[in-house]
This record gives sequence, C-alpha cells and structure tokens, in this order.
Amino acid sequence: MRYVFVYGTLRAGEVNDIGQAAARSALATPTLIGEASVRGRLFDFGDYPGLVPDNGGVHVKGDVYQIDERLVPVLDQIEEVYPGEAGLFMQHEVTVHVDGKAISCIYYPVQRDAVRGLPEIGSGDWVAYRRARK
Repeated sequence: MRYVFVYGTLRAGEVNDIGQAAARSALATPTLIGEASVRGRLFDFGDYPGLVPDNGGVHVKGDVYQIDERLVPVLDQIEEVYPGEAGLFMQHEVTVHVDGKAISCIYYPVQRDAVRGLPEIGSGDWVAYRRARK
C-alpha cells in the first residue's frame, strides 16, 4: 500500500476522481485518510490545476488516500508521467500531516517553468476555485 496526496482533478467528484480511476482498472477503492495541504503556488491550466512547490507559498488543499500499489501506474498515466520523459507533471514524494500524523505520499507537481503567464489560484483550493469560476 502507498499514500498519495491529490490536489486537483484526482480529488473526489472531479473529472479524474481517484476512486473512479481505481474502479475502471478493477483495483481496490482508495481509502480517504483525510485532508492535508502542501506549501506551494497553484496555477490554472484551464481544465486542471498545477502545483509548484514553494515553501513561501500558500497551503494548497488536497486529500490523502491510501492506495493499492497497482494504482500508481494508472495515476502516472492520467498525469502523463512516463519513465525517461520530461513532461508537465512529475511524480515526487512529499510529507504531509493528517490529524497530527506525518505521512509520506507521492504527488504530482508541475515543472516550474510551465506556469509562466498562467493565473495563480491564490486560495490554494482547486475545487472551490473551479466551482466559483462557473
């Protein structure tokens, strides 16, 4: 089992809902551990957000799930992360805190140079931002 921090379209109810991604691949339903945040800057790419880690940034809101290890390649495919290729998203490790407990998670930030000229989501919450802009 692994943990993943999701902050954008992989969140529940979003277009790439992590639970639906697992179901489509006939994998166990991810277990929601709780809400967490990562320090950074969140940007609007139109249909999805991109997080640039930045210790001076805002608290970017997301959810932590415990997942079956076999779901990681599915998430990599959704985020277009392929071995040996530099893409927009990268798979990295981050430690987050849920109810005071430190949890090491994978997550998918974007390349810093990819956000030039894009609107920043000052609240750090993709779901609230997306709902408000409709």
